[in-house]
Amino acid sequence: MPTHVALLRGINVGGGGKVPMAELRELVSALGHAEVGTYIQTGNIIFSPSHDDTAALAAELHDAIAASFGVRSAVVVLSRDQLAEVISANPYSGEPNPKFVHGVFLLADPDQAAHARVAETVDLVAGKGSRDEAMIIGRTLYLHTPDGFGTSDLARELTLKNRSNPLAQGTARNWATITKLLALCDG
Repeated sequence: MPTHVALLRGINVGGGGKVPMAELRELVSALGHAEVGTYIQTGNIIFSPSHDDTAALAAELHDAIAASFGVRSAVVVLSRDQLAEVISANPYSGEPNPKFVHGVFLLADPDQAAHARVAETVDLVAGKGSRDEAMIIGRTLYLHTPDGFGTSDLARELTLKNRSNPLAQGTARNWATITKLLALCDG
């Protein structure tokens, strides 16, 4: 069974960053990793790595994808156990629709400024009547957007508006995808 997931940012969405999944699987296998699979077209890789250094794995995948496909994509690598921890820490687990909860996987540990930015932005959009919520736990920004992610001012402010913001450099997945990736690791 695969023991790790790699999450690529901006692959095959919005008309850019085209990476064929079959070729991506071949590339990851050629790097010496086993049990390589992909899930949907947006850059979700499951695999058993040749080593366990997730930061080095992310850098290796980033460089190989850039060299092979000409696409520079942020890459976050998590072990199966780290992904399970993200799922168990979900502060919005009571939301029945998994499309209304997203995990934004951050490239680095968020600092106090990131935590403050999230709190300030939640307050700002709540003042405008939004029901959206957000919280950082570990290296994951959890977003609860009960009126939809695509129309969420909170999601836009935190993850799209300012690309220099470390929160906007992570890669988001909806809860259905996150739980499916764990299920794929568990066989």
